[in-house]
Amino acid sequence: MKLNLTTGLVPNLNVSAALLAYVLLKGWTELVHKAGFIATPFTRQENTVVQTCAVACYSIAVGGGFGSYLLGLNKRTYEQAGVDTEGNVSGSYKEPGIGWMTGFLFVSSFVGLLALVPLRKIMIIDYKLSYPSGTATAVLINGFHTPKSDKMAKKQVHGFMKYFSISFLWGFFQWFYTGGAQCGFSQFPTFGLKAWQNSFYFDFSMTYVGAGMICSHIVNLSLLLGAVLSWGVMWPLIGDLKGKWFPSSLPESSMKSLNGYKVFISIALLLGDGLYNFVKILLFTAKSMVNRMKDKSRDTYPETQNRSIDELQRNELFMRERIPIWIALLGYSLFAVVSIIIVPIMFPELKWYYVVVAYILAPSLSFCNAYGAGLTDMNMAYNYGKVALFVLSALAGKDSGVVAGLVGCGLIKSIVSISSDLMHDFKTSHLTLTSPRSMLLSQAIGTAIGCVVAPLTFFLFYKAFDIGNPEGEYKAPYALIYRNMAILGVEGFSALPRHCLQLCYAFFGFAIIANLIRDLSPKKIGQWIPLPMAMAVPFLVGAYFAIDMCVGSLVVFLWHKLNSAEASFMIPAVASGLICGDGMWILPSSILALAKLKPPICMAFKPR
Repeated sequence: MKLNLTTGLVPNLNVSAALLAYVLLKGWTELVHKAGFIATPFTRQENTVVQTCAVACYSIAVGGGFGSYLLGLNKRTYEQAGVDTEGNVSGSYKEPGIGWMTGFLFVSSFVGLLALVPLRKIMIIDYKLSYPSGTATAVLINGFHTPKSDKMAKKQVHGFMKYFSISFLWGFFQWFYTGGAQCGFSQFPTFGLKAWQNSFYFDFSMTYVGAGMICSHIVNLSLLLGAVLSWGVMWPLIGDLKGKWFPSSLPESSMKSLNGYKVFISIALLLGDGLYNFVKILLFTAKSMVNRMKDKSRDTYPETQNRSIDELQRNELFMRERIPIWIALLGYSLFAVVSIIIVPIMFPELKWYYVVVAYILAPSLSFCNAYGAGLTDMNMAYNYGKVALFVLSALAGKDSGVVAGLVGCGLIKSIVSISSDLMHDFKTSHLTLTSPRSMLLSQAIGTAIGCVVAPLTFFLFYKAFDIGNPEGEYKAPYALIYRNMAILGVEGFSALPRHCLQLCYAFFGFAIIANLIRDLSPKKIGQWIPLPMAMAVPFLVGAYFAIDMCVGSLVVFLWHKLNSAEASFMIPAVASGLICGDGMWILPSSILALAKLKPPICMAFKPR
């Protein structure tokens, strides 16, 4: 949730969830055994089920819209988008509430669990889709539960606990120096005050350093490139044009001022990258399916002759634990009907017939996304959501377009994303010999827990911290981005400030060209082409977190140089410890903030 509300960039934490599940349950079983009780051995199947439940829970926090489409509905984001902005109609906002957010998550999330259950055999066994994240998780879990794994596991547990403690204590220590605005180590002018004013500094966040250790080098370098291009070059130059390109009387936060360029150029990069990958995955999916149909028509021998005994055993277990199709169809229909009734009551701007069309199209969209994710490991749910956002914003009209677009985006994105996540989990269960029924039940339990816990966690942040403040730590940049996408869908290009459209065209084109070069170039060249979607994040957020994440990348690089074998299995444990320790400190710091207990010291740096 912290990453979601600060930068909106959250790494894949499936491997971390598998590691934490192993650490906690292995420690618990050993503790029970030492206490004199008989404890059955901790199995890979239990590890897989717990990991699935944890991932389903945190996926709601990440993908539930708390930092994007749901937060984009609140009054503050409405005001930041410009009260006088065409299309941003007066009263088109809804303040966050635990009740309606929990209800919305329940009616929108469970539909996705059942959308593709009847196709699990086709996706996992017939098409043999790799689902790289699910496969990597299964390999890790299988590695934990081998006779030779005890020594390695103990080292990982020790590393996790050590860096968890360091990160937690560091967060506690920093708190004492944050007794005012722009105070503390997080505002330390590492490269000088001029650089600090343009957000170039190391803010000592263990969360970002840990995330940088998990993310690939090219992601972190793309973030840094985007930060240099925007905050180092473009924003200072455009700021100097105040009075020429935009009125000097406007505040910088106005969407007709510098902030408008930040938001809409970010949107152009995101849309260019998203559109390219969306089309690429659709073409790749269609080509792959056609080739499979051709290959299947040429087969003259049973497929089982080419399969190993291990694979036949996995397939037999996977199919023995059948999930009746009628349960999936009945469940999908029931949840869809409930959603069609409840969602228009919550949001009258989104008419019931739009919701009906969404649920008719959702299974097809879910299949395309899940198939593409199985081939490439890219979950394109947000891009399907953006398509729904633009279509519904345009169809609903000026008065209802913004709210209808944001809510419709949430519905489509939730269904498509959760169904894809479930296929990743089915792949993990297939490789770890875990019951598919257990996986579906575990996913359902995790989703239910997430629907309750995620809104409560969000409100802990919302009440204790200044969420959505463009000058604060919790900027929640995607809330403003998504609202302005909806306004763009309603009003078209008239919503853009002067010369912004030309800049948007340029960056939209850059995103497509960069992706083309990366895909068509030799691997040695393509691997160094920046990722436009990663470049877009610091355009609005700032450069500081990109520097933190590059520090994490540097740690990984040096560790591999010094001891590559140790780095390979210790980096996930250390990174998870840093993220979890800093995240755990959020709880006591939130309680202190709600109790109005302020830190005793303000460490700030000002020019003379």
